[in-house]
Amino acid sequence: MNASIARGAAADAAHIRIATWLLACCALVFAMVALGGVTRLTRSGLSIVEWQPLIGALPPFSESDWLELFEKYKNTPEYLQVNTGMTLEGFKGIFWLEYFHRLLGRVIGIVFFVPFAWFIFRRMIGLRLGLQLGGIFVLGALQGFMGWYMVKSGLIHEPRVSHFRLTAHLALAFGIYAAMLWTALDLMAPRKALTDSPAVRRLRLWMYWITGLVVMMVLTGGFVAGIRAGLAYNTFPLMNGHIVPPEIFMLEPWYSNFFNNMATVQFNHRLFAWALMFAVPVVWWRARHASLPSRAVMLFHVLLATLAVQVTLGITTLLYAVPVALGTAHQSGALAVFTVALLLNHELKGSPGRSREP
Repeated sequence: MNASIARGAAADAAHIRIATWLLACCALVFAMVALGGVTRLTRSGLSIVEWQPLIGALPPFSESDWLELFEKYKNTPEYLQVNTGMTLEGFKGIFWLEYFHRLLGRVIGIVFFVPFAWFIFRRMIGLRLGLQLGGIFVLGALQGFMGWYMVKSGLIHEPRVSHFRLTAHLALAFGIYAAMLWTALDLMAPRKALTDSPAVRRLRLWMYWITGLVVMMVLTGGFVAGIRAGLAYNTFPLMNGHIVPPEIFMLEPWYSNFFNNMATVQFNHRLFAWALMFAVPVVWWRARHASLPSRAVMLFHVLLATLAVQVTLGITTLLYAVPVALGTAHQSGALAVFTVALLLNHELKGSPGRSREP
C-alpha cells in the first residue's frame, strides 16, 4: 500500500512538472503571437529574404554583413514598390523585429525539445502522453516551415504575403497553443468530476459553440490582416453608413468575396464579433443560475470581461486605422479570449481527472 501511494505521489509530481513546462511554452507562444503582430504591422516580416534555420540564428556582425543583407532586400518587391530609397539604418530597424521574431521561434523549439527529451530519458512520460507531445513538436516544426512559406509569398511579385498563408500560420499558432494548454490542464485536472446536470450539459454545449465562434473570429481576423481590410470602413457600428456594405459581392466568382473583398472580409469578422457579443452574456447569465464550482463561475466572469476588452480594442483599432500598438493588443486579445474559452471547456468537461499513469 505504501509503495502504491509513493508511486502515485511520484506520478503526481511528474505531472505537475510537465504541466508547468507546457504552461511556460504557452507563455512563449503567446509572446510569439504578439511579436508576430508587431512584425506584420510594421512591415518588418519581409526584411529577411532567406530561411536559414541554423545559420540564420546569428545576426550580422560587420558592416559588410549588413550591406550584403541590405542588397538582398533591395531586390524584393517591398523595397522596389514600397521602401524605395530606404537607408541602411531604416533597414536595420525592420530587420531586428523580424530577426527577434524568428529567434523567439527557435527559442520555443529549444525550450520545448530539451525538457521533452529529458522527461523521456527520465521515464517520466508514458506512451500516450509521449505521442501527444511528439505530435505537438511536429506541429511546431511545421509552423517554422509555414512561417517561411508565408514570407516567401511576399518576395516574388507583391510586397505582401499571401493572406491564405498568413491565416494558416496564425491558425497553426493557435492550434499549437491549444494543444499544449489542454494537455497541461489534463495533467493538472482535479480528481473530482463536475456534476453532470442538465444545466451543466447546456452550458457545455454553449461553450462549444462559443469556442467555435472565437475560432471563426480568429480566422476571419487573419484574412482582415492579410488583405489589410482594417484600413477600410473605419466607422462603427455601421460600415461607411451601411449595415451591409453594397460592395459585399462585387467580385466574381461570388465565393472569392469571402477571401479577397475588403468589405466582405471585414463584414464577416464583425459578424462573428457581434455573435460573441450576444452569446457570451447569455451564457454568463445562465452560468449564474447553475450549480457550478466557484472556479467555473469565476472563469465565466473572466470570459465576459476579456471579451469586453477585446471588442473595445477591436473597435478602437478600427476607428484609428490600425495603429501598431492597438493592432498588436487586439491580436493578443484574441488569444486571451481563446485561452479563457479553453479553460472553461476544460472546466465543464466533467472528466474524472488525471490518472496516476505518467
